[in-house]
Amino acid sequence: MITVQEAIRLITDSLAVLGTEELPFGQVQGKVLARDFTVPFALPRFTNAAMDGFALRWDDIRDASDDAPVRLKVTQRIAAGGMATLAVASGCCAEIMTGAPLPEGADTVVAFEQSSGFGSEDVQIFKTPKHGANIRYGGEEISAGETLLRKGSILTPAEIAVLASFGCASVMVQQVPRVSMVTVGDEVCMPGEELSGAQIYNCNSFMLDAACRSVGIVPVGLRHVPDNRALLREALAQALAESDVLVTVGGISSGEYDYVQDELSALGVIKTFWSVAQKPGKPLYYGHTIEGKAIFSLPGNPVSALVCFVKYCLPALYALQAKTCHNIFRAILAEPFPTDKKRHRFLLGQVRSEGGQLLCRLSPKVESHNITSVLGANCLAESAPSGDILPSGSEVLCTWLPWANMIS
Repeated sequence: MITVQEAIRLITDSLAVLGTEELPFGQVQGKVLARDFTVPFALPRFTNAAMDGFALRWDDIRDASDDAPVRLKVTQRIAAGGMATLAVASGCCAEIMTGAPLPEGADTVVAFEQSSGFGSEDVQIFKTPKHGANIRYGGEEISAGETLLRKGSILTPAEIAVLASFGCASVMVQQVPRVSMVTVGDEVCMPGEELSGAQIYNCNSFMLDAACRSVGIVPVGLRHVPDNRALLREALAQALAESDVLVTVGGISSGEYDYVQDELSALGVIKTFWSVAQKPGKPLYYGHTIEGKAIFSLPGNPVSALVCFVKYCLPALYALQAKTCHNIFRAILAEPFPTDKKRHRFLLGQVRSEGGQLLCRLSPKVESHNITSVLGANCLAESAPSGDILPSGSEVLCTWLPWANMIS
């Protein structure tokens, strides 16, 4: 049996970042940028009007007022996307729309509301704005050749909008790991089926599938098999063939019908460790293939499976994408934490912001089969082995559940 810290180190050391792929914008939300992005041209690309109005020479209207408006001749109309056909001469102006290029000779734009309006051959200007008003100058936002986004950036709507504004139709990103899941056990049947005898419904498949989807990963396969060696080996072989990461649930302890570890070995999986000094989730297994595929075998109790998935599987899924995991933080216990003398203890909790600090309230249901303990939880609180209960007011290490919300 190894420590939590050793398990994390062994997993981390065994992983290699996956390759890259070029994808259209509709498929890159949440993915990791695979290379720096250097802007091909300045923004704005040309000097343009910041609002609808009139492009003119400031000297012509320096004394304009409501009582003494200045009359100018309108020599052209420039729409957004159009180009000027004339330079602006003294005593003249151009009707201009927001985003249209500023014509030569003009140095100021007067807003439409400060004039007699559009549609005439001449216009009266009633206000004198400051010199250079309402103009966006070419290159004032960013210069050509600047590195705007760094490799490793997470692509959100903000990054996607910026890339699209520079004409990119697709983007090079880190590949997302293909994940397959296999749940095991005669005692489990699928929701929608009729329970028989002492059976229970399979919640692990759907819980972990949803957990993957919460971080942008859609599993490529979900399978359930009974406690049958031949069927189990077939399902594991198929899952391994189609995935970069295999997650199994159940059948990994020391019971008479726990075949998963033997069947993984028969398929060439190399065991890295089995059994971690933690509660819940002690019988956690991790291994890998010679091709570098990662295999996590989680205990069948739902809370144990969720704890192991959050603490070990999710960081691995991030690492395979070269994505940094920013989900660890500290909070103040609102109540005592029941530690374990020999094992690292994990408890689901609810963190909220109160009085300018983060307070963690623990789920009152602490057993690994208590599936309802996950309701309302937004974090996983933890404590190293200790013979002393952590009192309320103590600082506790927490892992954020990526699908959860902060409560205030």
